[in-house]
Order: sequence, then structure tokens, then C-alpha cells
Amino acid sequence: MLVRYLAQDDPAQSGRATDLIERRLSERDPRFISIVAMVETVWVLQHAYNLTSPAVAAVIERTLQAGALIVENEQEVFTAMIALKEGQGSFADVLIGPLGSKAGCSVTVTFDRSASRLSDFELL
Repeated sequence: MLVRYLAQDDPAQSGRATDLIERRLSERDPRFISIVAMVETVWVLQHAYNLTSPAVAAVIERTLQAGALIVENEQEVFTAMIALKEGQGSFADVLIGPLGSKAGCSVTVTFDRSASRLSDFELL
């Protein structure tokens, strides 16, 4: 639903998503966006729609600002959005590390050399 709203590429589905977000939701009657849905939305926007990291970061920022949408782990999503905007790593990687820290883990172990450059990761 979020991708259809953002992409506006399917007349029927985009129209229904727009109606929901712009007309039916409010701060008193919000909807929840899970962390999984945010990561999936970013992946689709980057890989299916070929949006640049700064463009995707702008989409995330607008989503976080929407009072009718509640984003799970909003602070971590915001931090990952800033890192994405600044080219510090993939949205998912930048999100995984802080979520591990929030859960009480001192480090996230990875085989991904790119992710291992992030402060919350350790290359195995």
C-alpha cells in the first residue's frame, strides 16, 4: 500500500492508497508501518523504481513526518534515513545495527564487508 501511494503507478491501487492516506487517516485514527514494511518499501523504491538514495531518504522523511502514520522504531528509522542520505550504507544495514544495540547487543556480526564498516558491526 505504501509503495502504491508513493509511486502512483497503478491507477486503481494508487487511488485507493491515496484515498486512505490523504482522506481517511488522521492523527486520531493513524495506521502502523512496521519496520519490515519500511525496509521492503526502501528496497522496492531503490531496485524496482531505481530511485537514488537521497530520493528514497526524502520519501522516508516525509513518511516519518506524516502524523497519520506511526512508524515502528521511528528514531532508528530516522537515523538510518540520515545515513542513507549521507551515503553511509544501505538502509537495512544502518537499521540493523542500532536495533541490535537497542536490544542490548554490543555488536552485530556479519560477513558483509560493507556493513562491517558501520560502528555497530563486526566482520566475522
